Amino acid sequence: MATALPDVVPVLVFTRAPVPGQVKTRLIPVIGAERAAGLHRAMLWRAVSTAVEAGVGPVELWCTPTTDHPCLRKIQREFHLDLVVQRGADLGVRMHRALAARCADGIGAVLIGSDCPFLESADLKRAARGLRQGADAVIGPAEDGGYYLIGVRRSDSNVFSGIEWGSGRVLEATRARFRALGWQWRELAARRDVDRPGDLAGLEALLRF
Repeated sequence: MATALPDVVPVLVFTRAPVPGQVKTRLIPVIGAERAAGLHRAMLWRAVSTAVEAGVGPVELWCTPTTDHPCLRKIQREFHLDLVVQRGADLGVRMHRALAARCADGIGAVLIGSDCPFLESADLKRAARGLRQGADAVIGPAEDGGYYLIGVRRSDSNVFSGIEWGSGRVLEATRARFRALGWQWRELAARRDVDRPGDLAGLEALLRF
């Protein structure tokens, strides 16, 4: 029988500074740079709020390329959380390093992005419960073939290296890495990310951006 881990599971929110023209670039041809940045800010705020509401552990905001942006500072003040700069040449390296830094004590950690406004606090609670009950990993599949959440008890660079980020093959490639490592994992409900113009359908009722 797996040994239960401590109750506290850190939640790391990965995001970019909401600079117009540098975020949600695939949406810019449809809604413009300013509105795309506004949507990014709204989804980031929602992601942090959901993570805090879940109450599974301390929430940290991991930012690139800098933490020095008014929106990020406002979130820090509002939610009383730490801002951390992502370090690494690509997304996979940055994710691995962040999770490795927070998994050192054996509790595990959960990482989410700011692209899934349909994330629920219950998703985070299920992810934390899975890690506490002994799963090596928990993953939240995105409908586009990626994932909106990943939780690990320990971070292994093989899970994040050589992944074609932004493609529809991210989820299956990650599952293959789990199998190769002999990991046992749990999957959450599939959710919709907001990355492309087609993802905007029905979003206006959820976020006023």
